[in-house]
Amino acid sequence: MCLLLDSHAFLWWIADSDRLSPRAYRLISDEANEIFVSAATAWELATKYRLGKLPLPEEAAFDMAGAIVGQGFRELPIGVREASLAGRLPGPHHDPFDRLLMAQAATGGLVLISRDEVFDQYGVNRLW
Repeated sequence: MCLLLDSHAFLWWIADSDRLSPRAYRLISDEANEIFVSAATAWELATKYRLGKLPLPEEAAFDMAGAIVGQGFRELPIGVREASLAGRLPGPHHDPFDRLLMAQAATGGLVLISRDEVFDQYGVNRLW
């Protein structure tokens, strides 16, 4: 299975937090699954860190690519196709990071690992 981690899922994984659901933990730790972290997540975390809204482990704050690879995950770039779809998504949800994750999940056939139920309104395949 190909999984895309929402920002909180990625952070809770690298922090070994019990806030990560048991199901999410099992899916991420299953070596048969391919785990992706979006460039949108790197952008979101760096932005929130810069604004002082999010304390991050040093590895995530200063070397996001290294943190991703260090966990055995894969970077997921943002293409024009995904960016365009994210901008065209209907509905009231205005978070640009979430919109990019939705578009990437949809175009890449990825299962989104997230606790946020808002994704369900957009038909995203989400597990938690």
